[in-house]
Amino acid sequence: MIRTENLCKRYGRQLVVNQLNLTVRPGTVFGIVGENGAGKTTTLSMLVTLTAPTSGRAFVNGFEVAQDPVAVRRSVGYMPDSFGVFDDIRCMEYLQFYADCYRVPRPVARQRARELLAWVGLEDKQDAYVNALSRGMQQRLELARCLMHDPAVLVLDEPSSGLDPRSRLEMRAILLKLKDAGKTVLLSSHILHELVEVADELGFMRSGELQAVASVDVLRNHTSAYRTLQVVGEAPEHVWRHALAADGRVVEFRLRPGGAQVQYGGTTGQQAELLQRLVTAGVAVQQFYEEAVDVEALFLRLTASHDTSVEAAP
Repeated sequence: MIRTENLCKRYGRQLVVNQLNLTVRPGTVFGIVGENGAGKTTTLSMLVTLTAPTSGRAFVNGFEVAQDPVAVRRSVGYMPDSFGVFDDIRCMEYLQFYADCYRVPRPVARQRARELLAWVGLEDKQDAYVNALSRGMQQRLELARCLMHDPAVLVLDEPSSGLDPRSRLEMRAILLKLKDAGKTVLLSSHILHELVEVADELGFMRSGELQAVASVDVLRNHTSAYRTLQVVGEAPEHVWRHALAADGRVVEFRLRPGGAQVQYGGTTGQQAELLQRLVTAGVAVQQFYEEAVDVEALFLRLTASHDTSVEAAP
């Protein structure tokens, strides 16, 4: 659905995007994460034909961005990282205006506008003025605007930028609905954990280069072949040592007051066996849980080492 081949963008002597090779499969959500200035916005701008590539090629929905920009624009709903809103225009009028730009028939546009306002949780704001909405509501209205011509692809640049925590949760819920609807979505953010919540695959950019691509499932499991288990409980030290040493899947453990940290190489079911072993040995277990994988630490390690070995699962 989206493909780039050695895509580059240069402003004078500054190389902003360097030899970008990216593939976004139909019906998936692909997140580009990177620091400010990594080249994310420039990349998205080239894909939606707002910026011409210096070299290389890009295809969106089968159309080459330089050769057929009109077809690309018809295929894409684009939400920039910053946007202005019109004074003295109501939400319904705003959506219908953009529908007219894409020549959506008026009866279809009216019905679709009502449906989309409800879909983004603004059904009671049809007659509200756009500039009177909160930032979070304006972001949701922008998403509805992106969908007015029913595009095959959505390109969203920092869709949660500037939102308060509640509005971020509302935006995440809408992005998950887009995913469930089967839309192809390319979005950027510098907040990694937000992308992990909604994306199927992630690309890590730094200094204009795509340094690594990984499926979210691979990313969650890439930090180690083992799991870190935290066990909170009470027992004499020799009881802890005997019970943990008796499980061959325990790679190493560290005892500390009130519990133990365990590096474990077994499955979830085998973790349950370990828990039963501890209880049977006489450990008064109060909590037993697996530590979440620190995907942000993984991101920092990948971008620091220029590692490109973490490939998306086929």
